[in-house]
Amino acid sequence: MSCIFCQIVAGKIPSEILYQDEEVLAFSDIHPIASTHLLIIPKRHIPSLTHLSEEDLPLMGHMVNIANQLARREGIAESGYRLVINCGKQGGQLVPHLHMHLIGGRRLTDELG
Repeated sequence: MSCIFCQIVAGKIPSEILYQDEEVLAFSDIHPIASTHLLIIPKRHIPSLTHLSEEDLPLMGHMVNIANQLARREGIAESGYRLVINCGKQGGQLVPHLHMHLIGGRRLTDELG
């Protein structure tokens, strides 16, 4: 279990858990780029978007729903926020475990890079 996110799910690495259910976990990013920068991950190890199957479609919908709930709880739903899923090294994915960034709390630029 060398995946850092799997270790967080297993409780072996402490993290500020903001949401948790049977399928997903949400916690604060350790290198935030905005005042709100959370990560939403599936508890099951899925390396990236390219590893999703049709059976995983409800999981992805659930992750987006949780992101929306967290945006409301964090007070950024009305002002706006960004959901980002990086895929692969060239896509900026640093941890090989599917994760969604919820970013907000400031004016985000049009630049994605």
